[in-house]
Amino acid sequence: MNRDTLLHIIRFIVLVLIQVFILNHINFLGYLNPYIYIIFILLAPININKGLFLVISFMLGLIIDMFGDSGGVHAAACTIIAFFRPVALRSVFGLSYEFQTVKLSNVGFGERFAYVILMVLTHHIVLFSLEIFNFSHILLIIKKTLFSSLFTIVIAMLVLVLFRKNDS
Repeated sequence: MNRDTLLHIIRFIVLVLIQVFILNHINFLGYLNPYIYIIFILLAPININKGLFLVISFMLGLIIDMFGDSGGVHAAACTIIAFFRPVALRSVFGLSYEFQTVKLSNVGFGERFAYVILMVLTHHIVLFSLEIFNFSHILLIIKKTLFSSLFTIVIAMLVLVLFRKNDS
């Protein structure tokens, strides 16, 4: 096992523990709940095996679901953003992604911010749509998505800036 693999395993475990034991207990005003565990998906290596990545992402969401008793919505949202990730990378980074030279630590703040926004919004729209699962509550879905996304984006960007040297 090389150093990078060990780093990703540690990142997985730390993010799950922080999410489960700290952040899942934050529910400010009923709408603000950060979901930083998705940083693992954001920072996964570009050249990771796609099938393995989908399975790992599903397992990440499933672990969060098991601790939160949320019935699989996190597993579904994580799997969808793992599947959507190449599209987001291609949209934001263009040729750098095509040649697999993208490292979040080496890109500008604007590109990193756009990538995080795109992935977080996608995750949260799926998550809250499945959680509420009622079209008559579309305003609630939008409100929860926007407020939790803002909170998650701010925390994710802080983490990415503070731990820039550890990016993949």
